[in-house]
Amino acid sequence: MSTVASQIPATGTLSAPGSRAARARWVVIALIPAVLAAALLGLTTGAVEVSPAEVLWVLTGHLDDPFLREVILNLRLPRVLVAITVGAALAVSGVALQGLFRNPLADPGLIGVSAGAALGAVSVIVLGTTVLAPLVMALGVFTLPLAAFAGGLGTTWLVYRLASHGGHTSVATLLLGGIAINAIAGAATGMLVYMADDQQLRTLTFWNMGSLAHAGWTLWAVSAGLVLLALACMPLVARALNGLMLGESVATHLGFPVHRIKTLVVVMAALAVGASVAIAGIIGFVGLVVPHLLRLTIGPDHRYLLPASALGGALLLLLADALARIIVAPAELPIGLLTSLLGGPFFLWLLLRQKGRFGSTTPD
Repeated sequence: MSTVASQIPATGTLSAPGSRAARARWVVIALIPAVLAAALLGLTTGAVEVSPAEVLWVLTGHLDDPFLREVILNLRLPRVLVAITVGAALAVSGVALQGLFRNPLADPGLIGVSAGAALGAVSVIVLGTTVLAPLVMALGVFTLPLAAFAGGLGTTWLVYRLASHGGHTSVATLLLGGIAINAIAGAATGMLVYMADDQQLRTLTFWNMGSLAHAGWTLWAVSAGLVLLALACMPLVARALNGLMLGESVATHLGFPVHRIKTLVVVMAALAVGASVAIAGIIGFVGLVVPHLLRLTIGPDHRYLLPASALGGALLLLLADALARIIVAPAELPIGLLTSLLGGPFFLWLLLRQKGRFGSTTPD
């Protein structure tokens, strides 16, 4: 604790050694071309083989092939943009929640945020033509992302209130509360699935495993606006999240409006996760794996960690989506299964590192 305290001046900025700060900047810069290369891979990968040159010709308008234009511009390009949007949203939400809870285990999926968002979205899918028909008529295409946002916001706030006491966050209560919220939301979602018709069941089955197969321009445009709003707000709290590493009382003494910061982080994380769930369904562990790997690489300073996580999350989901289209080609593996296969073992490893601290109510 004293080591971390010595790195936080009165402004709340986490001062890193010059080598670490330089490495962090270079990592952020290096991730940009990596994301662009992964996006190009996503545009060329699929049942229809397309060369990188053909992709560039279509994007620049130098190739007027109707079939390739349809494949690249209306099928793969929105899918790539959805992968970038969702990956960035989940990773940044994970960083923000981990900073708020002061614990690296606070993944949006593990603490119930994704389950709450899924419950809101499933409610619209199943009840949108009956009970919720007036709401759908009033909100139109915004209904699904807003319902997911409301569900994610409610579960995030509930878990936070359960796990926090006297300025400290209990890791055990955080995880157990997340398990309980996931169980309750899962049971409610199961009841709605039981009520669904055949068409809704087909949609929900693939959607519950996480998929980018139904990505389109309309839903992406609506949800991306909400995600971009959340991502734009997160850097504003980077210094405050650095201060919160020492606890809420210390952050208050450093001059940060802790209550407003907590509210903003919770709302923006729920907004980003809710919009992501509305686009792609439930995709787990991105918000756990990416931030932790980057934290090991560039350190805990949220001024670098937030943008690096946005790029890292986009990169991970682009690569996972490309792999999902290759493994069982010409069919497609739900991307949520791949991220779970990666994130499950990673979470167990992280859990073993933290197991000696679960009995304490003090922040990590």
